[in-house]
Amino acid sequence: MTAPVVRVLGPVEVRDPRGHRLDVKGPRHREVLARLVVARGRVVPVPVLVEDLWGAHPPRRAVGAVRTFVSDLRAALDPHLRSGGGARSIVTEGTGYAFRAATESVDAWRFAAAVGTADARRGRSAEDLRCALELWRGTPYADFPDAHWARGDRARLTELRLATVEQLAAALLAAGRPADAAADLDAHVTEHPWREEGWRLLALALYRCDRQGDALAVLRRAATLLAEELGIDPGPALGQLRTDILRRAPHLDPPGATPGDPPGATLPAQRIRAGAAAEWERSTTVSERATLVSTTALLRSLAVHGGQPGSAIAQHAATVAAAEDLGDPELTARILAAYDVPSVWSRADDPDASAAVAAAAERTLRLLPEGGRPPLRARLLTRIAVETRGLPGARGREAAAEAEALARGSADPALLVTALSGTFLQTFSRAGLAAERDAIGREIVGIADEHDLPTSAVLGRIIRMQALSGLGDLDGAAGHAEALAELGERLDRPLAGIFVAWFRAMRAVEDGAADAEDRYRRAADALAGAGMPGVETGLLAFALTCLRLRRGAPLAPLGDLGPYEPWVRPHLLLARRRHQEAEAAVGALPDPPPGHLQEALWWLAGRAALATGDARVAARAEAALAPAATELAGASSAMVSLGPVADLLRALRG
Repeated sequence: MTAPVVRVLGPVEVRDPRGHRLDVKGPRHREVLARLVVARGRVVPVPVLVEDLWGAHPPRRAVGAVRTFVSDLRAALDPHLRSGGGARSIVTEGTGYAFRAATESVDAWRFAAAVGTADARRGRSAEDLRCALELWRGTPYADFPDAHWARGDRARLTELRLATVEQLAAALLAAGRPADAAADLDAHVTEHPWREEGWRLLALALYRCDRQGDALAVLRRAATLLAEELGIDPGPALGQLRTDILRRAPHLDPPGATPGDPPGATLPAQRIRAGAAAEWERSTTVSERATLVSTTALLRSLAVHGGQPGSAIAQHAATVAAAEDLGDPELTARILAAYDVPSVWSRADDPDASAAVAAAAERTLRLLPEGGRPPLRARLLTRIAVETRGLPGARGREAAAEAEALARGSADPALLVTALSGTFLQTFSRAGLAAERDAIGREIVGIADEHDLPTSAVLGRIIRMQALSGLGDLDGAAGHAEALAELGERLDRPLAGIFVAWFRAMRAVEDGAADAEDRYRRAADALAGAGMPGVETGLLAFALTCLRLRRGAPLAPLGDLGPYEPWVRPHLLLARRRHQEAEAAVGALPDPPPGHLQEALWWLAGRAALATGDARVAARAEAALAPAATELAGASSAMVSLGPVADLLRALRG
């Protein structure tokens, strides 16, 4: 292909045949080009272009400006005209202009042609369909979100893409690759839960992976969502599939299976034994890779829907290690990228597993050609940011910043949310960053609402509930808590309800409620066994200690303090009048690690320093807490609050 390529599946841009971006000047030039592409070869009169660009009140020289834009676009798209040959891509007809170019010259046209009609798609291979989907960079005409002329084509292309994802899954199933189909479909139905065909294909793929129970669970989840959100029953296809799964109907078996083969078999044992040695080696390799991909999809689903996240990350680390053993960086990258479980706590559940995953992501980035495609690179960098949360050093912040920049360039809303989650977890490097986290949460909620991303909505609401609590806006935080509780129940996210219960207990402390301690104990009961040791360990004893310190109640050991013990120990010693030991404990205090509770730990250090007369530790606490002067100590966790930081700062400075 010798002509430039116009790309509208994402931000509008023009690339030369070698892939270099061409300068088409300003946004108005790109808007004119996009408007002509939408017309698909039909003439767009100049008055229509003027109205589409400026609305009812165009500038006085709008017509001349349009003609200038077209002239500039022709110079960029048709450089061969300078030598006097060839037809123009943008032609003048009557009172308007039309974009006339080959199908290969526009990515949206190539995408539609590659997918073809529904009848043609049935004959397309999985590779053809995946290649077509790789043309997709994000929301069509992404830099013109409010343009009325783009809405119809954007909706058409988006629907075509969703149908193609499902056609790809069907092609993978037909090719005997159910694990690959399940991995793709899990994300598809999570982001687009009203597409019954996606649920049907996912359940069938799981069944063919010999996971009958998971297949039935998927169908139950689909029925619940449809009933609660739309007030409708599942269509006949889902109902029939459930019946067929329960009776293990033979027609559900994969292509090529013989009676007696397990549902997950992709090649009957008799044919394997009869095949050549090379075929045996090939099929074994494919099976191992498919198993790794399928395992990752299951672990992600368990973590997102309230399984055992703490154990899931350890199993995921083992899956990543197995993928690395195969020596295929692309496979390892896919497995690392697929486990995009939203994380909302700044301490890892399994530090060793997180360290192993972060190291694998670093190695994979180096092995991929030029670091991999930008979206894949962004996901790997996000994994590094997520798995290094709560650790000192700049690498996590650097990875988060690069991932966010790549995601913003892609115009893929789901990718941007993933990258922002990494940025959020790296905003605990110092005290006083609650406002920055609230801005991140606000952006995530906006993206989730605009693009119907329910999992992202849960993440954004938790972030805003925590950040607004830290900023002292407890009423605003309560509004997000109520929305989060409704989302958690509707979307079957039990972990959301746990965070809401802890927020309500903390709010009871701020309101002076007599039953605040009981609320904390009930919240801890719900947290126990939820698979979040990074959150659970030591939290109840720490929260009760802070409550009693806040109220001036008698202090005594209240259970396992976990990682918070060094900062509570001086206060326990002071309560027992062991002042010399308390002075030694204060003098030995380390800086609190980055995290949701660092302001609370600095508050404890500062108070103990005042009580023991340790001016050095008092100065450290004052310097650390100064940026958080307008916040509530510890409340950025939406779990614990020790009151206004400003009160302690006055005492430390006095």
